[in-house]
Amino acid sequence: MGVAVTRWLIGGLGALMMLGGIAIAATPLSGGDLFGALFMFVPGAVLVAAVLLERTRYRSLHAELSGDGHGPGGGETGRPDGRFQPTEERFVDPTTGVPMRVWVDPSTGERRYVAER
Repeated sequence: MGVAVTRWLIGGLGALMMLGGIAIAATPLSGGDLFGALFMFVPGAVLVAAVLLERTRYRSLHAELSGDGHGPGGGETGRPDGRFQPTEERFVDPTTGVPMRVWVDPSTGERRYVAER
């Protein structure tokens, strides 16, 4: 829940900054101050792009869209459904130190990351 709210706040701030930059460029009183407009527009565009492109690491799109919480190591909260098979690929998450195993759906190639217990 908190991640979604933060994304909305950052995206909204970025959109407001972009609109502010457009307004500064379009205002006749400022003489179409291009530097001031870019000073607002460019960081706003970066914030919007960051929100649109950011995904929490080791998380599947399904977990992101369903709002499931984070499991140990930042991966999935539990074992994936039956179409996924464990692989021999394992690694240690460098931030948490939690060993992770990669699961794959052979029909689509979709990967999921689950903490080894």
